[in-house]
Amino acid sequence: MTYDTGTECELIFVSPSKLLGSGTVRLIMDEMSKGSDGWTAAISNISEIAVDLDSLQKLIVKKAVYVNEDTYAKAHLTSEQARTIKVLEQRVDTLERELDSAISAAAHARTEKRHAEIAQKAAELRAQEITKELENTTNVFKLHMEELRAKQEEIATRDKDIKLLEAIIQTLGGKDSLPTRD
Repeated sequence: MTYDTGTECELIFVSPSKLLGSGTVRLIMDEMSKGSDGWTAAISNISEIAVDLDSLQKLIVKKAVYVNEDTYAKAHLTSEQARTIKVLEQRVDTLERELDSAISAAAHARTEKRHAEIAQKAAELRAQEITKELENTTNVFKLHMEELRAKQEEIATRDKDIKLLEAIIQTLGGKDSLPTRD
């Protein structure tokens, strides 16, 4: 036989000695035998509590509703399903929060990727500019080298002409008239 009070709880009836513990009851009895007025009042209070507990027990038994096994099983199943639904709703809430977090993390990652792509394109453009500057510098350097070679050839030709003219002057004017260049 099962009793239901409308809430999920087990009815437990406890005697005052179980409530206080056998050691406590023994200690109270020992002190009471010594004749203390305080202990007499305490024992009186405990007796009143025992009477109140008995009245409460009778009231609960009287107000309890008898439920057959099928009804109890259905109510228990409904209660279990309600608990399961609550747990699942909490899990759904947790998963929704995790999903929101993952979505925002993905959006953040996409933003970072876009920034990285922009930075990479800027670096590539800068590399192209530097390469173009190097090519231009190389071309200018080649032109300067060609001019330098032309000037060196011109200087070498003039040196030969000067030496030739010096040789002619020495032969025409004598050896002592001009100092020779080495």
